[in-house]
Amino acid sequence: MKKKRTVDVIIPAYKPEAEFEYLLEALSKQNYPIGHILVMNTEEEYWNPEWEEQYDNLEVYHIKKSQFDHGATRDEAAQMSLADILVFMTQDAVPANARLIESLVEAFDEYGVKAAYARQLPRDDCDPIEQYTRKFNYPPKNRLKDKRDLNVLGIKTFFCSNVCAAYDRTTYFQLGGFPRHAIFNEDMIFCGRLIQQGFAISYVANAAVIHSHNYGCIEQFHRNFDLAVSHADHPEIFKGVKTVGEGVKLVKNTAKYLCKHHKYIYLIPLFFRSGFKYLGYSLGKRYRTLPPWMVRACSMNRQYWNYKGE
Repeated sequence: MKKKRTVDVIIPAYKPEAEFEYLLEALSKQNYPIGHILVMNTEEEYWNPEWEEQYDNLEVYHIKKSQFDHGATRDEAAQMSLADILVFMTQDAVPANARLIESLVEAFDEYGVKAAYARQLPRDDCDPIEQYTRKFNYPPKNRLKDKRDLNVLGIKTFFCSNVCAAYDRTTYFQLGGFPRHAIFNEDMIFCGRLIQQGFAISYVANAAVIHSHNYGCIEQFHRNFDLAVSHADHPEIFKGVKTVGEGVKLVKNTAKYLCKHHKYIYLIPLFFRSGFKYLGYSLGKRYRTLPPWMVRACSMNRQYWNYKGE
């Protein structure tokens, strides 16, 4: 009889509120057993200690805001776990049903799979542009990705989101885990190494979480600037991999979707958001040529630059 894999869930948190309570409740109702829920909480004053009394497997570790790093903070929690599978989530992602963990774990039965990520479904308040973006990035069909997909998918081969993603713990440490100093995109950086080493990533459509954002132009600019910085800082992963095609395809398909559903008014914000995303990404790729004050102004994660030396 095959040994049942053990699972720990790791969640970075900052000022957790109602959605975090929904997340904890939904995790407590999962069909598949969860060993520990490890929360890396930024600033103890924002934490509700009653949650620890309510959920027996909840463990919280408090850090200062100055200590938080997208890669290192998650990696510190991974170091505390002895589980076979590490499931990383964000505090605002809520399981869509009781089979989330079970579905992610089942993905590792496929030969070569060392990472798996969930589908992200839009919230009720999600605007039509973001609704289609979720559908585009997280379709209803499973997909296995490995080296052979690089010529077809380009950079999307590496795509994996720590909004809800699972990793084989042994492989995670063998490949060095998440980068210890990451502005953003720690999941894709690690999965790029994973693909390069001949392993596979599984997109599990029936493992779903409710998660979306209605980002405006400025937020899209900052986010894409940081995304491009992560690409520029890790040429060993991203150099030579096609990056622009999927973005152009998304804009075109979104426009078609809006026209098909007679939501023409949203073509205007689509145009502007896309422009700001492209501008942010273009500047981020060239951040080393920009003055330090401008780099900080463009970045969403400004704390990152305190240690970058820019």
